[in-house]
Amino acid sequence: MADFADLGADREERDRALALKVRAPEGPSATGMCLCCGELLADGLRWCDAECRDDWQAETKAGRGA
Repeated sequence: MADFADLGADREERDRALALKVRAPEGPSATGMCLCCGELLADGLRWCDAECRDDWQAETKAGRGA
C-alpha cells in the first residue's frame, strides 16, 4: 500500500512529464542551415559552431535592445 510520500512522488512525476511534453521550445527552430552564416547543417542543428551561435545570440540581443 502506498503512503502519502509515494502518492506525492507519483503525482510529481506525472506533472513533470506533462509539463515537459507541452512546454514551448527554447530558441529558434532548426532550418537545415546555420542561422548565422547559412552553412548547410544536419537535421536538428541550428548553428555550425559555437562561434556562429555566439555571434547570432549577440546580434539577436542587440536587435532587441536588451
